[in-house]
Amino acid sequence: MQHNPDFLRLVDAAKQRIKECSANDVLLRMNRGESFHFIDVREDHEYQADHAAGASHLGKGIIERDIETVIPNKHESIVLYCGGGFRSALAADTLQQMGYTDVLSMDGGIKAWREAGYPVECDGSD
Repeated sequence: MQHNPDFLRLVDAAKQRIKECSANDVLLRMNRGESFHFIDVREDHEYQADHAAGASHLGKGIIERDIETVIPNKHESIVLYCGGGFRSALAADTLQQMGYTDVLSMDGGIKAWREAGYPVECDGSD
């Protein structure tokens, strides 16, 4: 997908302020049984088509509104992902501004997860 230049500048600025991890880092954390929130920030229809196994969903359009209800403890570990790592970087930046202290964006998003052959789940409901 070809992204617009101003969007890319916004993402690049956010990436200077956040921490990222790889899909492999996330899978290793899962395999070690680490406790963290794994959140897909894509649109509803994207999540329903398929998502990383074990991920929950809080779309980018509502994450700021609902995050404090879903994760009231701002020190819990959170890993966000999207399609390619751009929207999740923006969401991670916003959550940090809201006071969340342990937020990562998964670089490469679901695309990297799928390419690595990691497990996905589907939610066919609408």
